[in-house]
Parts: sequence; structure tokens; C-alpha cells
Amino acid sequence: MSLSGRTALVTGAGRGIGRAIAVRLAAEGVTSALVARTGSELAETVRLVREQGGKAVALPADLGAPGAAAEVAERACRELGAVEVLVNNAAVVQPIGPSTEMSVATWAAAFDVNVFAPVALAMALVPQMVERGWGRVVNVSSGIVAMPGFMVGGNAYAATKAALEAHTLNLAAELEGKGVTANVYRPGAVDTAMQDWIREQGEGRLDAATYAHFLRSHADEALITPETSARSLVSRIGLADTGRIWDVADA
Repeated sequence: MSLSGRTALVTGAGRGIGRAIAVRLAAEGVTSALVARTGSELAETVRLVREQGGKAVALPADLGAPGAAAEVAERACRELGAVEVLVNNAAVVQPIGPSTEMSVATWAAAFDVNVFAPVALAMALVPQMVERGWGRVVNVSSGIVAMPGFMVGGNAYAATKAALEAHTLNLAAELEGKGVTANVYRPGAVDTAMQDWIREQGEGRLDAATYAHFLRSHADEALITPETSARSLVSRIGLADTGRIWDVADA
């Protein structure tokens, strides 16, 4: 199904996968509200969208702040009208380190961004999708959910992504037959600022084998580009599939 003329809200759109998704959606004729913490990065994404002949509005916000997600949803609807496509891409990888050295507060901060913000945005936007009989929710996850013991030192990140996937699949079942789909997207190992951060900050926090893997993936040029991952995702948003775990490798 063509996405031309649809409206979307994309979080984490200031850089990396989120920026690439926004630009790709613009190429498909989608008008987007773009969310990220850093206004200058969002401005650059908007510029790239307009280069594609697309339209986008920047909504700078920290989705980890109380009430921020609901406010973003309200602003997006005010700017664009009904939001028909929700792509929850924003995420943090922190805290990393041995689980027993992490505070509950740092875990809560990770859940605020990686789980509770996507849930809040869905709660705000899905009712209007149901009312209109068409909508798409995509929650960007991670391959770590398939092998949670792999990223030793990344327990909080693994837990948040597992929770996000469970929420998505349960939401899909709840929305079955209402014209609104909910799917998970695992984007693959992508060359992003998050990967940079792990390589710079992970030594001594991740276990040696895990840290070495991240270094080796970059050195061996095994990471894919954000644009490659975004193409894989956007090509599937219009499908009627629901309750699926899409993986970039399956495209």
C-alpha cells in the first residue's frame, strides 16, 4: 500500500536510523513530525527531508521527561492533523556495566525512554487511528532480544527492548481487525552514534568479549548504514502485517 499523503511521527529523528527513516518516508510522500532532544540535529533532518521535496515539522523534546510523550503527541496532531504512522525509534543504551553496580534509578531512566515513551505515544495516537480505520505502529527494537545473554553489561538495554517487543505484540493482538497494525522492527547492526558511544565508553563496562565484538564489527566494516536499515523498514510499513517481528535481514 502506498504511503503517499500519510502523516507520521518519528522519534529519535535527529540522527542515525531515525533521520534515515524520516528522509525515506519523505521520499514516499509522507509528511512527518520529527522528535529528538537536540534541536540543531532535528533542523538538519528537516533540511534533508525538504531536499527530497517532503514536508516535516521539528518537535524538540526529551521523551524521558514526565509528560513529554503526551505533549509531543498533542503538538504533532496540532501541526499535522491525525497522525497515521507512529515510529518509535528513540532509545538509550545506558546504563551499561555490571548489573549489581547499576542503580534502580538508572534502570528507570532507560525504561522511561525505551518503553514508557512508546507506550504513552501509542496511548495518545492509537485511538484516532482506530477511529479512522487505518494506522501503523512500529517499535524499533534490537536483535539483543533474540540473544539477551550476548551483550554482557547491557542488561538494562536488553530488558527494555524485550519489554517493548512484548508490549508491541500484545497491542497488535488487541487491535486485530481494526485496521491498525503494530509491529516490531529489529534494525540490524547499524553504524550509528550509539555504536560510537559503546566503542568509546564500553571498555571496562561491558565484558571483554562483548566489547571486542563491537570493536571488531566496526573495524571489519560489518555495520550497515542507517539508510539501508531505513529502506528495509519503510518498505514494510504499508503492509497489512501485524504482530510481526521484522528483521532487516529478512527484507
